[in-house]
Amino acid sequence: MFVRRRSNSTTTTTDLPPIPPLRWSPSSEKMKPNTKTNPKASDALPFPLYLANGVFLTLFFFVVYFLLIRWRVKIRNSTPLHVVSFSEVSAIVAFFISSIYLLGFFGIGFVQSFISRSDLWASDDEDDNTNTKRRSHNQRVIVNAKKPKINEQREFTVAKTTPPLPPVVKQLKKGGDDDLSIDDEEVVKSVVSGAVPSYSLESKLGNCYRAAKIRREALQRVSGRSIEGLPLDGFDYESILGQCCEMPVGFVQIPLGIAGPLLLDGREYSVPMATTEGCLVASTNRGCKAIHISGGATSVMLRDGMTRAPVVRFGSARRAADLKFFLEDPENFDTLSVVFNRSSRFAKLQDIKCAIAGKNLYMRFTCSTGDAMGMNMVSKGVQNVLDFLQSDYPDMDVIGISGNYCSDKKAAAVNWIEGRGKSVVCEAVITEEVVKKVLKTDVASLVELNMLKNLAGSAMAGALGGFNAHAANIVSAVFIATGQDPAQNVESSHCMTMMEAVNGGKDLHVSVTMPSIEVGTVGGGTQLASQSACLNLLGVKGASKEAPGDNARLLATVIAGSVLAGELSLMSAISARQLVKSHMKYNRSNRDFSQVPSS
Repeated sequence: MFVRRRSNSTTTTTDLPPIPPLRWSPSSEKMKPNTKTNPKASDALPFPLYLANGVFLTLFFFVVYFLLIRWRVKIRNSTPLHVVSFSEVSAIVAFFISSIYLLGFFGIGFVQSFISRSDLWASDDEDDNTNTKRRSHNQRVIVNAKKPKINEQREFTVAKTTPPLPPVVKQLKKGGDDDLSIDDEEVVKSVVSGAVPSYSLESKLGNCYRAAKIRREALQRVSGRSIEGLPLDGFDYESILGQCCEMPVGFVQIPLGIAGPLLLDGREYSVPMATTEGCLVASTNRGCKAIHISGGATSVMLRDGMTRAPVVRFGSARRAADLKFFLEDPENFDTLSVVFNRSSRFAKLQDIKCAIAGKNLYMRFTCSTGDAMGMNMVSKGVQNVLDFLQSDYPDMDVIGISGNYCSDKKAAAVNWIEGRGKSVVCEAVITEEVVKKVLKTDVASLVELNMLKNLAGSAMAGALGGFNAHAANIVSAVFIATGQDPAQNVESSHCMTMMEAVNGGKDLHVSVTMPSIEVGTVGGGTQLASQSACLNLLGVKGASKEAPGDNARLLATVIAGSVLAGELSLMSAISARQLVKSHMKYNRSNRDFSQVPSS
């Protein structure tokens, strides 16, 4: 008989059998004997798993490539696809065999993950029963022993296994929304130790909110810094998975203001602007008021086409010139259009312009993209054309799908001259009375300031597309509010502001010319709840049901009209010497930030 005696605080154990190795089970929160090994699907293979995977993956991609090449040749030679050779039959059979293996293997692995999880619970239950029988069989007797409570035991176990936390994180974990369950605590430790990659939490946990919460806690422990002010709750993390943002730990709040109504082309628009710059919304709103009282603004869409420009290299400049002449030959355009337009039913090739640098060729493709901004669409079309050209130009070396001749997210003369996205002109005539009463200045002063500041001053600075007062302010604010790509503000803010006295010098004609506004109403951030609501406010949510591209074009004209209002108001404030006064009043905080501690 095994007897353990306890007197006061001393416990004596005699003749206890050896204890098997222990295993931590997060689901049961106990230490269990590790007596079971779960079988794996790969155990049935007669040779190493990596060898089988390598053979079948190689076979799969080889036969796919072979069949695609053969079918492309048949299409070009007008050969029926159902007429197949022995090698093609063999490739088709190999394709099905490799597909069945890959689907079956990974399918077994997927099911195995759930079976292993069930086995883990079953083994835990078996271990519990085994330990109970063993204790009964050995007739262990504990004298004067008080049974600990469950909560006390759990607290003791976690305290022994949890590493010391930074002081900031300890404060966070005292209570509130940041408290973690025992299971989450174990996952946090795995992320901190590097056993579980942070980027894989969504796929492993199957819960995007939980993944963000765990990643957030792990970040605080690793960095030793608090992000307590960064909100976590109140956001749909499922909506950004695989398309908007990776490894989220929260979301940033940006105030949203409304300027308007903007009277543009006979319709009124309330313009949403997300910004942290004081005076911006108020100033744009004053410009909208001046335009509205004067009868509204009008807009013209000059061009609508997204661009992508790959760069390829040849062995000589002569060969690069041969391809340039081929692409720019009108007789070849229809053939290239058919190949390009396969990428999407909305993609329509418009133009191809080429430039040569030595033996390198830059090909700038322009196409319409419907209501999408269209970068992915045009890139797929360009890839189709490159694959098509490769058979006739086997010596063509594709260096990159983008050669910066597009040009995306960079200030470039090619966008300023040729345009990219939507090219818009917006104009209005502001009456003399409105200039004096609303804008607090006069026509002559505005015309002189615009010439010396926006035109001559920008030229002195060597500006590229920056012949304006602050177009980027309005473009960025509307871009963020409506889910556009903020980085494309670089070329979308290209703008030339013109002011001229008309009607005998009494009234003011003001216009903005913006050659490269890159916007869309579908895809990307436009599908998020807040951004979608702002698009709906403007009446351009989603794709146009009447004509593809109408919503995106309308959004571009509203942005141009908003820029017109912002330019008019800021130039008036500078002319009337009110800029510093207004910013001191609306763009300054009375809070003493020197008293705010750094975490």
